[in-house]
Formats: sequence, structure tokens, C-alpha cells
Amino acid sequence: MVGSRAEQPDHTAVRVALWRALHLRADPPPHVFEDEVGLRLADPGEDWRARPDMDPEGTRAFRAGIVARARFVEDLVVAEAGRGVTQYVILGAGLDTFVQRRPEVAAGMRVFEVDQPEPQAWKRRRLAELGLGVPDGLRLVPVDFEAGGSWWEELVAAGFDTAGPAVVACTGVSMYLTREAITGTLRQVAGLAPGSTLAMTFMQPAELLEPVMRDLLETTARRARASGTPFLSFFSPPQMLSLAREAGFAQVRHVPAEDLARRYFSGRTDGLRPAAAEELLVATV
Repeated sequence: MVGSRAEQPDHTAVRVALWRALHLRADPPPHVFEDEVGLRLADPGEDWRARPDMDPEGTRAFRAGIVARARFVEDLVVAEAGRGVTQYVILGAGLDTFVQRRPEVAAGMRVFEVDQPEPQAWKRRRLAELGLGVPDGLRLVPVDFEAGGSWWEELVAAGFDTAGPAVVACTGVSMYLTREAITGTLRQVAGLAPGSTLAMTFMQPAELLEPVMRDLLETTARRARASGTPFLSFFSPPQMLSLAREAGFAQVRHVPAEDLARRYFSGRTDGLRPAAAEELLVATV
């Protein structure tokens, strides 16, 4: 991996980027989501597919879930841009590549990628090394969460228009946060201008899952704990909807993995389906 020890991408962000790329290599078309820019950013080495967490069979359900949620959020952003929303905020941006892959949409928006300072510095350097750079409409917003930094204050300082609506995405993040931190984020987003939309993933408790998926989730949770990023929060869909309503959103809905499967995986003959462990909340102001 390129870069100094102080400036490295989060390992979970790298895994997501590699799973996106693995979808194109291990799964037959039609592909749900096409992203190889993240692989170029991560620069994992030629043997990246030999990593234990890149096993094509063992990671099928979670890999499908990753590309399904990415496709859903991107479809939402494109739809909202079509009705005039010009701000897109990505909380825990990691190796997100929307700006690089969808320049025709991003050109009409201001995209704010919020993440920890070190991974952001690394990403800025990698974008330069690949000749991609940081276009005017992309704002990399470093926030030191561990030191109590406020993503909202930094977002406004980076040029976010508090009077205008926005799409806010927070995927693959909530399981690493405390309930208090999630509640605070929901309240902050619910205070945005009318017409704003939040798409947030959440992890269901193991007891709500089918046995096979429960085993997969428990294995993933053990690996996360061993790597120093333990899962902290799990919610049933009713609990997540209740939190969003209490935070002040006007409308809330649960998008289950089954809906994503019907939308993006119907007609496939390879049995590829997203894991039911991670679900989506969509809430509007």
C-alpha cells in the first residue's frame, strides 16, 4: 500500500473498494455497480485477490450487499440532482469515487466527502498521483472524530449552503458508532433545509437473521473486533425508523435487502443476492 503510516486509508474502506472491483471480476454480467477507480486508489498490489477477505464464494452475500447499497444511493443522488438538489454529503466517505465515475452528474453539484484527516490526506495525494486531482466541485472535509471534531461545523466551513437541500449518505458506518453518535447525526441531518434526504445503512441484530446469515454476521463481527473496529450498534427496522422519527424527519422508510435484491438482482442465474444483515433507512426532511 502506498503512503506513510500516518496517512493510510481505513482498512474497511479498502475492503469495500476491493469488493466493488471483485464484483466485476468474479460475478458475471450484468453488473449491479461498476467501479474500478477505487481499486486504482487503493493500489493493493497484484495479489490482492489472494487476500482471505476476497474469497469469491465466501464473500458473495456481503459483496452483493456492498454493490447494491452503492447502486441504490447513486440512483437516489442522480434522481435528486434531476429535481434540482445541488449538494451531496458523504459521511465516512472512504474511497468513494462518485465524482470520478459520474462527472456528468457531479459537475452540477457540490460534493462534500467527510472523513478522518489522515485518510483524506492520503486520498488527496492518491488522486493527484493518478492524475485525477480534486475538481472545484469536490470538497474533502477532514474531521477528527476521535478528538471530538464536529462534522457539521467543518462542513459549513467547507462551503455547505445550510439554506439549500442536500442528499446525505452514510453507508457502512453506523455499526461502528454508538447509539448516541447515531442519534446526534440523525438530528443534525433532520435540521437541514426542507427537501433534504438521508440514506443510511444499519446492521440488524443477529437474532433477527436466518441461521446462515447469522453465522456470516458473527464471523464478520469477530474479524472487525480483532482488527480494532468493533461493531457497536445494531437496530431492528422498527427501532431505526423510530430513531429517525424522533430526530425530526418528516418521512421515513425502511428499504430491506429483499427490495434491493428484487430491484437489482432479478433474473440472475448465478444466485447472487445481497446479505440481509445490513438494511437501509431513507429519511426526508
